[in-house]
Amino acid sequence: MKNYFQRMRATGTCPPRKPVSKIIWSWIGAFLGIFLVLIIGRGLALTSVENLFLIGSFGASAVLVYGAPMAEFSQPRNLVGGHLVSAIVGVTAFVLLGNNTILAAPAAVSLAIAAMHFTRTLHPPGGATALIAIIGGDKIHSLGYTYVLSPVLLGAIIMLFVALLVNNMSTNPKRHYPVYWL
Repeated sequence: MKNYFQRMRATGTCPPRKPVSKIIWSWIGAFLGIFLVLIIGRGLALTSVENLFLIGSFGASAVLVYGAPMAEFSQPRNLVGGHLVSAIVGVTAFVLLGNNTILAAPAAVSLAIAAMHFTRTLHPPGGATALIAIIGGDKIHSLGYTYVLSPVLLGAIIMLFVALLVNNMSTNPKRHYPVYWL
């Protein structure tokens, strides 16, 4: 037991702050990515209040694809594939388990993680995408498998498009996107 708790001791130090230029490019990408998802979603929404297009997991994706564009979790395969796989798993969990949130929520998230591992598309915000399919309420539930295509797939593609534009505008040769496609 002592050995178990000893593993929790930190041995490293906090990394230094990133250069201001990296922070600025991250901000530009995140602003434009979320802005475009919201604007396009608003254009497709039935009312100005009813914007299902902007799901919470896209905020976490923005941190990855604009704040850490070189990370494995940020690559196009992971961004698009992780959201897509997780949305399918989440909707399927809701179809099979319904409003039984106590089972459906952990099933959706854990199965989404397993599915992303198997498909080599691990993208941490995908767990939230699966969870939203369960706890998103009647408007999300009424979408059924359409949720996979819109808002999830279309939103991820918009964020990918912005990531390709913004992350390659920097003159820093260490900031380019993507590292790999498939």
